[in-house]
Amino acid sequence: MASLSTELPRDPETLQAMLIARDAEIERLRQIIKELQRHRFGRRAETLPEDQLLLALEEAEQIEAAGFAASEEQVPAEKAERVAKRRANRGALPAHLPRIETVVDIESDICPCCSGKLHRISEDVAERLDMVPAQFRVLVVRRPKYACRSCADVVVQAPAPARLIEGGLPTEATVAHVLVSKYADHLPLYRQSQIYARQAIALDRSTLADWVGRAAFLLRPVHERLLAVLKTSPKLFADETTAPVLDPGRGRTKTGQLFAYARDDRPWGRADPPAVAYVYAPDRKAERPVAHLDGFTGILQVDGYGGYKALAGRNTVKLAFCWAHVRRRFYELAQAGPAPIASEALQRIAELYHVEATIRCRPPDERHATRREKSRPIIEALEPWLRAKLALISQKTKLAEAIRYALSRWEGLTLFLDDGRVELDNNIVERSIRPLALTRKNALFAGSDGGAEHWAVIASLVETCKLNDIDPQAYLADVITRIVNGHPNSRIDDLMPWAYPAQRILSNVA
Repeated sequence: MASLSTELPRDPETLQAMLIARDAEIERLRQIIKELQRHRFGRRAETLPEDQLLLALEEAEQIEAAGFAASEEQVPAEKAERVAKRRANRGALPAHLPRIETVVDIESDICPCCSGKLHRISEDVAERLDMVPAQFRVLVVRRPKYACRSCADVVVQAPAPARLIEGGLPTEATVAHVLVSKYADHLPLYRQSQIYARQAIALDRSTLADWVGRAAFLLRPVHERLLAVLKTSPKLFADETTAPVLDPGRGRTKTGQLFAYARDDRPWGRADPPAVAYVYAPDRKAERPVAHLDGFTGILQVDGYGGYKALAGRNTVKLAFCWAHVRRRFYELAQAGPAPIASEALQRIAELYHVEATIRCRPPDERHATRREKSRPIIEALEPWLRAKLALISQKTKLAEAIRYALSRWEGLTLFLDDGRVELDNNIVERSIRPLALTRKNALFAGSDGGAEHWAVIASLVETCKLNDIDPQAYLADVITRIVNGHPNSRIDDLMPWAYPAQRILSNVA
């Protein structure tokens, strides 16, 4: 404490200013934490854009780091303490990364005390993460020609290796990099062209577009098989989002739809790998999901979009509805001002989520038993309460709309009580929609219906890779190479993302 008091200024006004600044910074950090919690745990309508939250957090961390650097210059003991903590907490770098070793040795092996010869007893080893900027290289393929001295017309040469772009510049790995940059990292092709130009590589945007189109055409059978595999699952999630598409005839964009069909059975312990398949449609008509899911029988978990009701009408599909969408409507009312009915509805729905938190990743029969014991009484009390409140309020209010929204979907909302495989909400597929929104935000629109279909094909494979912890660039490079070299369609299941062990992908990258 003595050392601390000597470092603080003695002037009361300076001390007061320091305390005010510190309190303001603490309050700002608290606000950031609250927003991060809201983003992490809130429903979609309650969350803030992730990139904005990250920007705020980055700035707070930068200010903190600058403050540490300034204090370390004044107090060497602080620097030593933080260095020790940094060394203890930084973790190990992945084993597959190449190591380039440098030995920092003493200048002389003569003992400074007795002039005898020193011998090595141990060493300190420190690893730091280094990065070489993305670098192009040229693969040169030479194919010698051979002739027979006795036969003038005989020339023998090995056939050229197959390529995705015949007569073109890129390797399959280069094309995969362009695909991942566009559909996973959300970099439009014109920005990629600018990045490549910094290394004196002239790749016009139209050239990159040609590569993407050819790759998407090649990968269509893999996408079709991915959707077919999903339709064999006993339970799927479905959602849709807008896909603005250029409409040259009218000089503006039209609104297409990207439908997402996802499988993630990990919450109830099933071993099937998670996956998502996107399908583009020029409109949002009910016939679209009916055609996409032709042959599917099971449980389809959806939001309130009425287009899925046609599937349930065929008696082969049961619709499970989303409690997050119900909650969202009451949340908007509660946030707008005093709303005791909406606030109580939120509290009752929160009780359902508390039960769900205790049975996450448990077997279906255990989930079913817990819900029967704890969730069913909540539901049985909630329905008559909602009907009673609806009778007391004006039928033209937003609150009445929120209550009718829930009651009109009550059968689908309560399906989770009788089936341990059903989730409480549709958030799994909504998370798969977010990357599409980021790509849409940066690219603004697809150039045509065909371009939107390419978007669906490649994004399906990229996002399924991410769900299975597979590097999408290594996967796409390998799959494109295999198809170009004649991979048989009878073994197309070998090309599914989950057929690629993570370790194998990592070794390919290394």
